[in-house]
Amino acid sequence: MSATASPMPVAGAETPALPAKSSSFYTAMRLLPKERREAMYAVYAFCRSVDDVADDGGAAEIRAAELDRWRADIDALYAGRPAARVQDLVVPISRYGLLREDFQAVIDGMAMDAFEDIVAPDEATLDLYCDRVASAVGRLSVRIFGMPEDLGVRLAYHEGRALQLTNILRDIDEDAERGRLYLPREKLARIGLTDPTPHAAVMHPRIGEVCLAVAAEAQEHYRQTWAIIARSPRSVTKAPRLMAAAYRLYLDAVLARGWTPPRARVKPGKLALLAVAFRHGIV
Repeated sequence: MSATASPMPVAGAETPALPAKSSSFYTAMRLLPKERREAMYAVYAFCRSVDDVADDGGAAEIRAAELDRWRADIDALYAGRPAARVQDLVVPISRYGLLREDFQAVIDGMAMDAFEDIVAPDEATLDLYCDRVASAVGRLSVRIFGMPEDLGVRLAYHEGRALQLTNILRDIDEDAERGRLYLPREKLARIGLTDPTPHAAVMHPRIGEVCLAVAAEAQEHYRQTWAIIARSPRSVTKAPRLMAAAYRLYLDAVLARGWTPPRARVKPGKLALLAVAFRHGIV
């Protein structure tokens, strides 16, 4: 699938594996106190495990059955009968009030990718996808961070979408190679593309117009993200600040590169990433 909003390397299904030390996720989580950091790693391991089912879980019927087992495990967890593979979520759920529907939304988001490739979804479907694979993770995260409920939910809404749209723009060529196209149908239609194949869409001479329109939406979500962060206690926003700043570097990089093929994959420079980590890791 197009990468979820946190850069999540592979973790085992049974126990939380630490992210790569070079990832912005790892850096952001290191800013948290130990109990909150361990809670985030437990949520991360759940998301990674479900994502692995959607992407690499075998035949469709096997993936469907395994996602159903994850749904049942979450229901049993909230009923006080946690399976071994969700045992690490017991304390975070109790301590931080994590909601069952957010875990289920993550599973539903992975299922959107699991059974058929997403190709040119309509705007509403794309927004639902972003909510499930990114903002739902954000809603779990902001409760762990300790943000006030109203501000936290709004931050998850905007930052999740900002990060996921950035991922989509960064990964358009890689997704097309896998037969996937997350750019919205309505925007593609404006450049004369109806029912396009992923390859035809990303190689279209006017694809930049579509990407710029999606980037403008991402930029507005970043603007809203920073406005909410500015109204929030600084002590609970270090991790979301670092993630927003790091991902904005990726958006700026793809905008600076442009959309004329062949497109090199972008990666912000180490100094820029270090500057983000320094600024948001110590302030």
